Amino acid sequence: MNFLKLIRYQNLLLLALMQLIIRFGYLELINIPLSLWYWQYSLLILATVLIAAGGYVINDIFDQETDAVNKPNSRIIGTKISEATAYIIYASLTISGVACGFILANTVEHPNFAVVFVLIATLLYFYASTLKQMTLIGNIVVAALLAFSVIIIGMFDIFPNTFDINRTQMTLAFAILLDYAKFAFIINLVREIIKDIQDVTGDATQDMKTLPIVFGVAKTRIIAFVLLLLPALYLLFYTKSYLFENNLFYSLAYLLFFVIAPIMVCLVHIWNAKENKDYKFISQLLKWIIFFGILSIAVTTLNIKFNA
Repeated sequence: MNFLKLIRYQNLLLLALMQLIIRFGYLELINIPLSLWYWQYSLLILATVLIAAGGYVINDIFDQETDAVNKPNSRIIGTKISEATAYIIYASLTISGVACGFILANTVEHPNFAVVFVLIATLLYFYASTLKQMTLIGNIVVAALLAFSVIIIGMFDIFPNTFDINRTQMTLAFAILLDYAKFAFIINLVREIIKDIQDVTGDATQDMKTLPIVFGVAKTRIIAFVLLLLPALYLLFYTKSYLFENNLFYSLAYLLFFVIAPIMVCLVHIWNAKENKDYKFISQLLKWIIFFGILSIAVTTLNIKFNA
């Protein structure tokens, strides 16, 4: 059980589920020629999950001192799992994930794509060791990596089967994926900023330069509020100008109740947050907003398919 907690198995399950939703709730429903067989897509998910799990482990290894202050009762490394064992787990997960990526890249006859998995693993290491200490840089890197878990699907499942005859159709499919990746990026960026506010006490003891340490908690809350307000306003415009105008009422209702309403709740809580438990609630809610936001691709696609 300690191992499962160490690799954040709930987050990994959500990541895998989001990638399955994109394949079966979107790509297969729009009737485009996909590149990956099911076993290859499983390999893509496995590579993503293994590398992400390794990222969680190396992050906890480097966070031992700050976690002793921020989360003394939930520490695993140094209490239940030794640092040496943690490094072995990290190396095993990361190497296995990159190996899966190499196999996948070669099966789609684009061996150069394997570099992507190496870069992701490298970024996760440098994030844990260095980048997370830099103002906003670490937040952007983590948010971008989550967004890339969406983009990489298009890279492997759409791009290899894109030719002149179907370029318009495939480009549109990829562009929609890119929109969802942007959504995941901005929501996760806000979540990372909120988590920095949660961890401000421990981070300050390690001379880190996170947003709340550099600008203060009050100003950082305003930054998070503004960043979250932008997708909320865009989604309201999108529901009115596209979903409502095209009579996609199931998708409209879904977005209003499962994405926009929770974002509004988050905005209110960010504005009024005072205690650590408030930020923990916001962080958890933002994670579910990302999931339900990705799930909306299936709801909208099905609504379009059966309304047509």
